[in-house]
Amino acid sequence: MEEKKFDINSLIGFVLLGAIMLWYFYSNQPTPEQLAKQKTEQIQDSIQKAQQVVEQPKVVDDNNNNAISANPTDSLALSQAQNKLGVFAYSAGLPSAKAQETVIENELVKITVSNLGGQITEVLLKKYKTYNQLPLYLIKDDNASFNVKFATQDNRNLQTKDLFFEPSLTKNDDNQVLSMKLKVAADNYLEYRYELKPDDYMMDFAIRSQGMGSAINTSQNINLDWSLKSFRTEKSLKYENQYTDLRYLHNNEFDDMNPMGDGDEEEVDKLNWVAFKQQFFTSILLTNEPFEKSKLVLKNLVQDEDVDTVFTKQYLASIPLQAKNGELNYNMNMYYGPVDYKVLNKYKGKQLDRIVSLGWGIFRWINKYIFIPLFGFLSSFIGSYGLVIILLTIVVRIFMSPVVYKSYLSSAKMKVLRPEMEEINEKHKGKENAMKRQQETMALQRKAGVSPLSGCIPALIQMPVFFALFRFFPANIDIRQNGFLWADDLSAYDEILKLPFKIPFYGDHVSLFPVLASVAIFFYMQMTQSQQMSMQQPQQEGMPDMQKMMKMMMWFSPIMMLFFFNSYASSLSLYYFVSNLLTIGIMLVIKHYIIDEDKIHAQIQENKKKPAKKKSVFRQRLDDAMKQAQVQQEHKKKKKR
Repeated sequence: MEEKKFDINSLIGFVLLGAIMLWYFYSNQPTPEQLAKQKTEQIQDSIQKAQQVVEQPKVVDDNNNNAISANPTDSLALSQAQNKLGVFAYSAGLPSAKAQETVIENELVKITVSNLGGQITEVLLKKYKTYNQLPLYLIKDDNASFNVKFATQDNRNLQTKDLFFEPSLTKNDDNQVLSMKLKVAADNYLEYRYELKPDDYMMDFAIRSQGMGSAINTSQNINLDWSLKSFRTEKSLKYENQYTDLRYLHNNEFDDMNPMGDGDEEEVDKLNWVAFKQQFFTSILLTNEPFEKSKLVLKNLVQDEDVDTVFTKQYLASIPLQAKNGELNYNMNMYYGPVDYKVLNKYKGKQLDRIVSLGWGIFRWINKYIFIPLFGFLSSFIGSYGLVIILLTIVVRIFMSPVVYKSYLSSAKMKVLRPEMEEINEKHKGKENAMKRQQETMALQRKAGVSPLSGCIPALIQMPVFFALFRFFPANIDIRQNGFLWADDLSAYDEILKLPFKIPFYGDHVSLFPVLASVAIFFYMQMTQSQQMSMQQPQQEGMPDMQKMMKMMMWFSPIMMLFFFNSYASSLSLYYFVSNLLTIGIMLVIKHYIIDEDKIHAQIQENKKKPAKKKSVFRQRLDDAMKQAQVQQEHKKKKKR
């Protein structure tokens, strides 16, 4: 009898077949979303069958005169609905168990609410359009969900989005009230109550229950899940996505989430409100009584900013609800509208103005108390927002002109002292005398009443204004879709030429305002190069060549401006273009009509004759440190000898 041998090839074949089967089953298993969808479809199918039973024609039994169904499978359909829904099968048998919608609206917003789930299915902002002039919807085509998950007393897990609510609409001159009730009996229900007032984006909203303690198991978690995928509405996808984030207030403290990667997730206590913010529009849920523990999730849906997309970010707020005495009673508000400081700031005590991207710290303070009121004042009597920006620039430049004068005066003083500083350099040559040169140079500047830092301080003063305006224009909804000259939208880039190819870090279009701003910056840098170099001390051994560095900056700054602002808001480029032109003009006036170098020289000579002022504590410590360093340097020299 032949002995059977171990066949390695067969073993490998079986292992490969098993691996292929495992991979097939794993890759084809339904996702959690698909499983949830299947469950929803099953529940809705049961509801539809139950509704068909209610609408089915009846026949009368001659023996006992009881109405019975003409279809023998009706009892089975009712039984299936009751098995899936329990006492909530009552709502499936009502006439409202249909895919119908109710509309509430005012002059600003149109809100559509569905019987299925009792939730908002459409929000149209009437006064706004998308960048391609389509109606602007915040909610449409199932991009949002408002769903309460709960367990029943008979151990079922249900969701309101799968169940039908019964609508009741009341209208009067003051407001519109829409009551959506999920019933388990005639007087036992879970209610969503929407109340919309005239000329207001804010809507009162409440979740209440009556007699639901016997239906809902309040000892288990009741969770509200509010989710939304934000539509793209602006011309520049890159910057819209950058300014699209999730903002919230918890423990009366503001915070935000803005991931530019895959996503972010936070758990927060005492949630006062949460805002699903886009660049210029937002959806907000506010509560009178803070939510105890909430989970907030934000995902970035833009994988490639050069590829057109429908959605930018995906939001989720998962909020636990607590029943008191077996009932739910939450008074809230919903806001669907613009990210407009004037609108949001009128809801006092809620800190909704923090939703507007005005920067942080001093930058936000400057925008809030200076630029927003000034812009509002100028636009109240000037119809063109482009002219408003130009006039705003003139006001800012006039206000900052003393700072420019101070900087130019400081450079003129340093220029007058330069020959004497060069003499000190000649007198103390070599690296070993570097400390001595520095001491004598500082003594000369102090005696003449000149400080090299006096030219830097004015520039530092202007930096907060620069960064505040950098945040102000992209967040200003007033300039959205308002044009000026060749720019059709001051909140987006001004495209004068579409390129057939894409330049890295630049884009596939040419914007004219950044080009003009870059040219203005180049001439400004060229004008100020000699001024800035005059403020520098003469070139010392071992020190970097400042002239070469300044020349590099003269070319680098305009190029950076050209690339960085090509896809940015044209209003910001317009501001920098006009601002640099005005600064050049102010500097020419100061140079030719205000500054007199002969008078400055005479004043410096007079200052030298005056007794030396008492040194400050900082100056004394600095001089002591330099003297100590000089002594150590001389000691090292002697040691080497």
